[in-house]
Amino acid sequence: MAISLFDASIPNYLQTLEATGGFLEKALTHFKANGIDAEEIVEFRLAPDMLPFRYQVQSVSFHSENAVEAIKSGALHLPGQRPEHDYAGLQAMIAASAEALRKVTPAEIDSREGAEVVFHVGEAKRVFTAEGFLMSFSLPNLHFHATTAYDILRLKGAPLGKRDFMGTIRLKG
Repeated sequence: MAISLFDASIPNYLQTLEATGGFLEKALTHFKANGIDAEEIVEFRLAPDMLPFRYQVQSVSFHSENAVEAIKSGALHLPGQRPEHDYAGLQAMIAASAEALRKVTPAEIDSREGAEVVFHVGEAKRVFTAEGFLMSFSLPNLHFHATTAYDILRLKGAPLGKRDFMGTIRLKG
């Protein structure tokens, strides 16, 4: 059975974006109920050499919405300086990315099968096929950053479980 580029990308991006939005909301509810300031979470790091929670959530958005734009255009550039989102801003960004991806059509993505996607890192370029970009770069990055954001919230006491991370799974029927 063949799977289309659209089916390998958009539903997976949306599942992770929607799950991230869900666990952000569930954690916020917990923090409010327990007198924890969610804004203190925004700059929390798991380790001194890791980027903060804010960056992890921003990267979930970047490695989904911007990855789709890269597949469509053939180029991905690093975002540069990222906004100093507060917790509510991070939630809004995740929701906006999901909304943008719901508008992408199969034809927009499937027409790029086998096409080149160039990831620009300063002067360096990493050249992928659209499929290679999706499977070996974009989705692993998306899941890494979603996992790190989830782990920070768990470490801070949010009552999250595996189902919160996984989101809505796609069952037959």
